[in-house]
Amino acid sequence: MKNNEKGSYRENWRGRLGFILASAGFAIGLGNIWRFPYVAGNNGGGAFLLIYVLIVLLIGIPLFYAEAGLGRKVQTSAVMGFRKLTKKGSPWVLIAWLGLVASGLIMSYYIMIMGWIFFYIVQVASGAFKDATTEQVVATFDHLVTNPTQVFGYSLIPVIIIGFVVAKGVRNGIERFSRFFMPVLFLLLVVLAIYSLSLPGALEGVVWYLKPDFSVITPSTFLEALGQAFFSVGIGFAAAFTYGSYLKPKTSNLVSDGAWVVILDTLIAFIAGLVIFPALFAFNIAPNSGTGLLFVTIPNMIDLLPGGIFIGLLFFFLFTIAALTTGVGLVETIVANLADLTGLKRTTSVMLTLSIMVLFSIPSILSQGPWSHIQMFGMDIFGIIDYISGNILLTIGGLMLSLYIVFVWKFENYRKDLNIGAVGLKVSATLKPVINVLIPVSIMIILLSMIL
Repeated sequence: MKNNEKGSYRENWRGRLGFILASAGFAIGLGNIWRFPYVAGNNGGGAFLLIYVLIVLLIGIPLFYAEAGLGRKVQTSAVMGFRKLTKKGSPWVLIAWLGLVASGLIMSYYIMIMGWIFFYIVQVASGAFKDATTEQVVATFDHLVTNPTQVFGYSLIPVIIIGFVVAKGVRNGIERFSRFFMPVLFLLLVVLAIYSLSLPGALEGVVWYLKPDFSVITPSTFLEALGQAFFSVGIGFAAAFTYGSYLKPKTSNLVSDGAWVVILDTLIAFIAGLVIFPALFAFNIAPNSGTGLLFVTIPNMIDLLPGGIFIGLLFFFLFTIAALTTGVGLVETIVANLADLTGLKRTTSVMLTLSIMVLFSIPSILSQGPWSHIQMFGMDIFGIIDYISGNILLTIGGLMLSLYIVFVWKFENYRKDLNIGAVGLKVSATLKPVINVLIPVSIMIILLSMIL
């Protein structure tokens, strides 16, 4: 392990579980628990879920393997890695830069969302939602998001925590953080899903969530599902590349471990839907309520639970941990590239990265209040950033990665490199038409359907 303070250092995960939980923690976070339910809600529920799962299986897993596999192969961050893999000035390096831009943009509004979560921890702990009506819960959220000073203040708390974790490094920071909190989050989500399913009227929500209604499908649904798959699994951020670079190049079992990452990620997204949608119908809340979906549903649920304040506090605390593991992955991606490219110390890179991210978070925070009148294509600044980063940049990056596999890496080398260290599950030769044809063609068709 090379772990000097300055320049290009390279730690390794302690073991398989560290990589799986850290990668799953990055993927699981807000992409599954916050973004997936409201994107599914905006796109018809069951039909979107079906399209999403198919995309994860056919496109998400192979591309996650590709990103993490390239990182493991070159043992460095994404920009330096693609420079090593291709000729100087190669356009393929754009894959890494797109990932860094997407990570930066997403982190800029993640800071705001995490500020919302910390606000709710305080509110739940103080008993603010005890005996509150649905209208009062909605009003609390509306008042919060339109108060930029309050949101900004709460947002600084997760920034400090993320800075501390990333500064501690891969093993002592990211891995230790993920190992402890992710299993607990999973167990609590299962408990909340069971309770949500027991509510009067919950069955209607389950039917809406699981029964496909293909009449609501439009070309934008496929783009949203593809963007959500990339967002959730972690494709196109350069984060899988970064986390993969901390794997031991010859002995790590990337094929099995990567499958576990994607399975856990998709399972958490599915369970999050079982928490949210049955409760929505039980409380007569529209499933297409948008970005505030979680912050309206959970306070309504926890008021009815025995020991509701404790359960609610624990849920939002663990929701915070899930969000932080994603934030840690986004920041680590930028920090690792910055350190490799400039030779800055890790602590300096962390401070510089987070300072810029805090500044970039201000437009999204203001867009929910004083700047809410600034609209483009029917979206506010936050919505535009989410759409461009989550749908456009990640999708273009994923397309370029798929083309890189076809024309530069070649399937035979892709298969050979990924199967190094593989035991049991391996990349099969039957995957070749999926890699060479299905993935790039599908992504291009989805992108073109939005342009034409």
